[in-house]
Amino acid sequence: MSRLIVVSNRVSAPKDPAAGSAGGLAMALSAALRKYDGLWFGWSGETVETFVPEAKIEDRAGVTVALVDLEAQDVEEYYNGYANKTLWPLFHHRVDLTAYERSYGEGYERTNARFAEVLAPLLNPDDLVWIHDYHMIPLARDLRRLGVKNRIGFFLHTPWPARQLLVTLPHHRRLVESMFDYDLIGFQTREWLDLFRDYVASEPSVHGRLLPNDALEAFGKTVQTGVFPIGIDVEAFLAARNSTFGARTYDRMAASSAFRSMIVGVDRLDYSKGLEERLLGYEQFLEDNPDMRGEVFLLQVTPISRDDVDTYQDIRGRLDALAGRVNGEYADMDWQPVRYLNRTYRRDQLAGIYRAARVGLVTPLRDGMNLVAKEYIAAQNPDDPGVLVLSRFAGAAEQMGEALLVNPFSREELSDAIKRALTMPLAERKRKWECLMKVVRDTDVGIWRDDFVASLTAVVKPAGGEAGAAGDAA
Repeated sequence: MSRLIVVSNRVSAPKDPAAGSAGGLAMALSAALRKYDGLWFGWSGETVETFVPEAKIEDRAGVTVALVDLEAQDVEEYYNGYANKTLWPLFHHRVDLTAYERSYGEGYERTNARFAEVLAPLLNPDDLVWIHDYHMIPLARDLRRLGVKNRIGFFLHTPWPARQLLVTLPHHRRLVESMFDYDLIGFQTREWLDLFRDYVASEPSVHGRLLPNDALEAFGKTVQTGVFPIGIDVEAFLAARNSTFGARTYDRMAASSAFRSMIVGVDRLDYSKGLEERLLGYEQFLEDNPDMRGEVFLLQVTPISRDDVDTYQDIRGRLDALAGRVNGEYADMDWQPVRYLNRTYRRDQLAGIYRAARVGLVTPLRDGMNLVAKEYIAAQNPDDPGVLVLSRFAGAAEQMGEALLVNPFSREELSDAIKRALTMPLAERKRKWECLMKVVRDTDVGIWRDDFVASLTAVVKPAGGEAGAAGDAA
C-alpha cells in the first residue's frame, strides 16, 4: 500500500485532542497518515544559525513527522514576508496591503528549494505526496527538478484571486507555471477554481487551454484540477460538545447570559475576517433597535496572530478602540454590549460557547472555507438551534445557503440579519439547522481527505511518469 506524505508549512500533528479548528484538521490528517502508514513533513517552527539539509524524525500521537529547522532569514523572507505579507493579502483581494519586495520572493524560492532538498530522499517510489497551501506552491517544481516522479497533489486552503489582481504580483506567471508540476490541484470552491482557470485561459503570456473534466493545459504540461470542500471532524466535534468540559462551558455561558441572547464570533485576528465591519454592523443594530439593547450581547473571541507583522498590530489597535467605543456609547450599569477577548480556547470550550449562542456571526470579507461556520452548526441543540449569519464571501456560503447570507461590507445588511436571526421563529430555525447539519455531515473532513487521496491516486500520468523514486534520481 502506498504511503501518504503530507507536507505543510508547519507540522501540527496533535498532542492535545482538545485543540481548536486547526487541531481538528490536524487530527483528520493524522488519521489519514495512520491509515496510509504515512509521514508528515514541514517546518519545525524552530530557527538555526545555519541551515542543515536533514530532517528530524519523531513520533507524535502515533504519526511519524519529519521536521526541518530554518534560518532566521528564511523565516523572515519566506514566512513573514512572501507568505504572509505578499500572498496572503493578495489571495484575499487586499492589494492595498500586499508587499512586493524582491527579497521576499527570493526567500520564498530559496526556502521551498530547501524543503525539496530535505524531502526528496525520504520518498519511496509509490508514495503519494500531498502538499498544502500557499506557503509551498513551488514545491512540486523543486521536487521534479530533483527527479521526483511520484504523484504530487496540492490543496489550497485560501481563496484564489481574480486574474486582474494576480497580475499585480511580480513573476505571477512563474508562480502559476510551477503549479503545472502537480498532478492534481484542489480548491475549496468552484469559484476559486474558476478564477484559476480564467487566469490560465485568459492571461496572454500563458496561452493555456481548458480541457474536459476540469483539466488544464499550459507550459507544455497538463494538470488535473478539482473542487474539494473541506469540513470538520463531525463525530469528534460532537464528542467535544457533549464532553464534561463542553457541557460545563455551556452551563457557564448560559448562566452568564442572564436571560440575554448571546451573539458569538470566533476568529483569528486578521483583516480578512471582517472584524471591524462586524463591530460596525453590530453597532448599527444597537442604534436601529433601541428596544433590544440590554437583551443581547456580542461575545467576540479573537486570538492574536502574526503579532510581529505591522498590519496585524494596526488592526488590533483599531479593534480595541472600536469595541471600547461601542461599550462606551451603549453600556449600562448592568449590561456590556461587547465582550471582546484576545485569547485561545480549547475545542470543547468553543463547542460549549457555540451551543449557548443564539446567533453565530461568521462574516469574513473573503475566506477559503471557514470551519467556524460548520462548528457552530454542529454545536447546536437540535430542539432549539441558533441561527448562522454567514458572509456570502466565505467559501462555506457555496454550500450553506440556508444560513442568513450577508454582504459584510454593509453595516445595514448586518444589522438587519442580526435582528432577523434573533427574532426567527423556532420552526424556521429548526428547518434551517436540519438542512445545514446535513451539509456539515456530508462534507466531513474524512470525506474531504479520502476524496482528494482517491482523486490523486486516479490521475493518469504520462508513460514513464512514475518510474523511479525521489532518491533514485537525486
